[in-house]
Amino acid sequence: MAPSPTGNEWPDATFELPDNKNPLKFSRRKQAQVVAAGIAIIANSALGSSLPSGATSDIAKAFSVTDHLKLILINSLYMLGFAIGPLIFGPLSEHLGRRPVLVGTYLGYMIFTLCCAVSPNFTALLIFLLLCSVTAAAPNAVVGPVFADIFDHPGPRGRATAYYMCATAMVPPLGPIISGYATRHSWRLTFWVGLGNSGVFLPLVCCLPETYAPIIKKKHRVDPEAAEKQQLSFARELKVIFSRPFVMAAREPVVLFTSLYLALVYATLYLFFQAYPIIFQGVYQLSSGEVGLTFLPITAGSIVALGLFLGYSSYHSSAMKAGVVWANKIEYRRLPLACAGGPLIVASLFWLGWMSYAEVHPAVPSLSGLLFGAGYLVEFMALLNYITDAVDNCCRLATCCALNV
Repeated sequence: MAPSPTGNEWPDATFELPDNKNPLKFSRRKQAQVVAAGIAIIANSALGSSLPSGATSDIAKAFSVTDHLKLILINSLYMLGFAIGPLIFGPLSEHLGRRPVLVGTYLGYMIFTLCCAVSPNFTALLIFLLLCSVTAAAPNAVVGPVFADIFDHPGPRGRATAYYMCATAMVPPLGPIISGYATRHSWRLTFWVGLGNSGVFLPLVCCLPETYAPIIKKKHRVDPEAAEKQQLSFARELKVIFSRPFVMAAREPVVLFTSLYLALVYATLYLFFQAYPIIFQGVYQLSSGEVGLTFLPITAGSIVALGLFLGYSSYHSSAMKAGVVWANKIEYRRLPLACAGGPLIVASLFWLGWMSYAEVHPAVPSLSGLLFGAGYLVEFMALLNYITDAVDNCCRLATCCALNV
């Protein structure tokens, strides 16, 4: 692997933090608190990304939108925000710290969700959806590095990442179910539900401690004069921070191509939010609520994948103790799972396309989601942990880079 492009950028690298401030020495209770807060943040982000998909037709009626291309903007603008947000907040979390970015964007997400609920017209709704998605995208780039901040051992770090990725796979399919039934009362209720759900976890998020060591070190320098001499200029520091993911991608082909593949898999999941209404409403004449229920197999598949991942982790630990050669190559420990996930995704897409006919019961194409949910989650859990293990000398940056892409 190429050397880290950022190894010496932080002047305090040799300054040791006291144990009670060192993220790698957090107590188990504090680690659990950080993991729970991270999962809560990413779960709300994932739910918000899919909530509008089941309310599209009702929004069109409310605002008299007849152009189908304009309705596509409801989901496509959200995806645009998901692309923009990580590019801003991922690097920014290394300048301001993880806590200010995560707490600030969580509050921003709540505010813009409220704005969506009270939007006076279609244009305002689209603008607020874009702003909502930009803030909701922050945890996609920051939560993974937070776990790398507090876990230096691949085992617990891998399990935390698995729970985090499980939330990103299990929660989005719930959005169409909520919006599908909420629209029976009003499409605005969809966003009120999203706002209420995020409010439930607000106290947990606000208690999130700072985990990024360089930021903590800045606050605990023992020699202020030496620190002032070493301090990078604000402009130069921003330039370094915002260029890091791109430098990493350019220097590490493993990170670049793994990230591109994960981006393709991630985009495929969100294609379903456009494809399922076409299939199950257009072909099978199901209601919006019933269409939402067809996403449940994806969630079920994700649960199966989590069980497989945890079972595989136990098997791998046993293989390491037995001295099996491949098991002791840390960067290769997750790849067998990734090799299984890819064919599952391909098979699920073939199943969905082959069986989506009016003569076939709608449960048959819907069950293809079992394979996709399992394949999707296995791929993400395996490959995110793979690049974190493979680029161990700058694992936080590698994780951030992959999630930015």
